[in-house]
Amino acid sequence: MAQRDATHDPARRSWVASANAAGGDFPIQNLPFGVFSTEGEGPRCGVAIGDQVLDLKAAHAAGLVQQPAAAAESLGPLMTLGRQASAALRAEVSALLSEGAATTAPLVPMAATRMHLPTTVRNFSDFMASYDHCARLGVRRDPKNPLPPAFRQLPVAYHSRASSLRVSGEAITRPHGQWQRQDGTMHFGPTEAMDFELEMAVWIAGDNAIGEPVPMSRAPDRIFGYGLLNDWSVRDVQRWEMPPLGPFLGKSVSTSVSAWIVTAEALAPFETAAPVQDPPALPYLDSAWNRSNGALAVRMNAAILTPRMRAAGDAPHTLTDTQFAAMYWTAATMVAHHGTNGCNLLAGDVLGSGTVSGPEATACACFAEIGLNGPITLPNGETRKWIQDGDEIIFRARAEAPGAVPIGFGECRGVLNPAIAWPA
Repeated sequence: MAQRDATHDPARRSWVASANAAGGDFPIQNLPFGVFSTEGEGPRCGVAIGDQVLDLKAAHAAGLVQQPAAAAESLGPLMTLGRQASAALRAEVSALLSEGAATTAPLVPMAATRMHLPTTVRNFSDFMASYDHCARLGVRRDPKNPLPPAFRQLPVAYHSRASSLRVSGEAITRPHGQWQRQDGTMHFGPTEAMDFELEMAVWIAGDNAIGEPVPMSRAPDRIFGYGLLNDWSVRDVQRWEMPPLGPFLGKSVSTSVSAWIVTAEALAPFETAAPVQDPPALPYLDSAWNRSNGALAVRMNAAILTPRMRAAGDAPHTLTDTQFAAMYWTAATMVAHHGTNGCNLLAGDVLGSGTVSGPEATACACFAEIGLNGPITLPNGETRKWIQDGDEIIFRARAEAPGAVPIGFGECRGVLNPAIAWPA
């Protein structure tokens, strides 16, 4: 479990000037990990600081950081070592980049980098942990029983497609699929109901042997860090295919994740009490720490940039403004429940939080909710019920708490490209 220390000191400043600018995502109190490359050089681990990236491979070669995993081509080796190793490396980097440090460090302008997936993702599970998302959509199905039967008892999830994960900035192709139209006819073709889902990605640290449960006492230490996740959803295909086994081709088309992982250590000042559960969780999903510190005060936003807006130079239009702390189930309960049956969670696995919707109308975190009463009108007069070709969906998030320096997550963005012609 993360502890507050000198790395969180609001008075700490960096000799990297851009890290001290107000409102930036990457002050020295953050120091998220990622994987980047530059022209002529392959992928390597880095740390975001202001508008620069600390090259960890070069820093290790120069003897500026001691952790050998810092020199790897991905974050996989560091994730495998567990939270103690990543916390120690983050502390080394904080000292190296702090104002008054005795040496300089190898920095690369962020604008000159290409970002990659932080590691090879072997497993991806997606949860459904927002009461408001479930209730808002479920009431249309059954007003008397809008929630899935098990929702209040456990964090509901399904296993999704790890090979479809891609890093922020990579385009998404409109998929083909089969569904039944309202008149009862069957249809196959490009989806007519492409959607986004604003979620949090939970990155796993360390491994547990198959058959070995993950109790709540250890679940927080299995969380390497957090990022943004867009669970692109093909609603027409999804509605048709789900009974009785759940999502399949409606979800496996693509999942976008932000390039930078904000470590659990960096988020220690933003831990807050978990929502009160009714009925109380069973003991295996309960702990004193989770009740007092299991949630995270992170404000999350989704925005749209249409081709017409882009051509006019308009700013993206905000679709969603929501709060991660309101999720009914916390990340620790997701990890513990996932490991209850002895499932061997592996370093670098990703858990999606599920759509982070809140009770307010502005906190609907997908078009399926936003458009329940019909298409919305954008400031330029365009209307949207679903995502159209050329639209770009952009996620941002910011952790905020009294007395702490706010920290950001960077962006998770993707443009929807037209469907390819069906092969002959």
